[in-house]
Amino acid sequence: MVETLDKNNERLQEGDVIVISTKYISNAQGRIIDLNNVKASIKGIDVSKKFQIKAEIAEIILRESDKIFGGISGFVITSADNIMAPNAGIDKSNVKKGNIVLYPKDPYIIAEQIRRKIFLKFLMHVGVILADSRLMPVRIGTSGVAISCAGIEPVLDMRSEKDLDGNPLKVTFQAVVDNLATIANHKMGEGAESKPFAIIRDSGAKLTDRKINPTETAISPDLCVYVRGLTNPPNY
Repeated sequence: MVETLDKNNERLQEGDVIVISTKYISNAQGRIIDLNNVKASIKGIDVSKKFQIKAEIAEIILRESDKIFGGISGFVITSADNIMAPNAGIDKSNVKKGNIVLYPKDPYIIAEQIRRKIFLKFLMHVGVILADSRLMPVRIGTSGVAISCAGIEPVLDMRSEKDLDGNPLKVTFQAVVDNLATIANHKMGEGAESKPFAIIRDSGAKLTDRKINPTETAISPDLCVYVRGLTNPPNY
């Protein structure tokens, strides 16, 4: 990252937010699997048949998932690292044919380590977000999602504030790090752009030195309106 900044004659500034592609982190961690080295279990084979995917991929999905909600042909809808995603976030892009790349291991620890290293090297406070792309329900295309973050308040609680008409907001939270991840995802791209990180400046986001808990950006599936609504259809 430092070499890239120097090459582009760019400097970090106090208050910047650095958004880094999870694929970049996963590659650095060696979180790439050759499917030829994967042997599917009986359960993996069952998932493979049910959702018509390769048995080796089904096996990795089982290993990486916290929960499986269901799926369709080619896709298993899962929860992995508190992120609801198809196939546990497994990706076949930007890796050699026959390989797959997984989500980073310990993403919150990694984000905090990067934040601290930047502080020690440059003596400045920055926010760090590890971002991936995701599909949104009934929308075409991908947007960004923060897999983890450090040094930045992830959510803005707007409850008790008022709207334009003076009505108090009762349930509104702004997903700060997800919004910033989407901005960066737009600039970094999805293909061969080779832009593994982006700098967001003057975002207005609140930086912090406290340790961010992974539960701060996620809710239980039992409280999610999409999951609850689709698992409890009306009787008419």
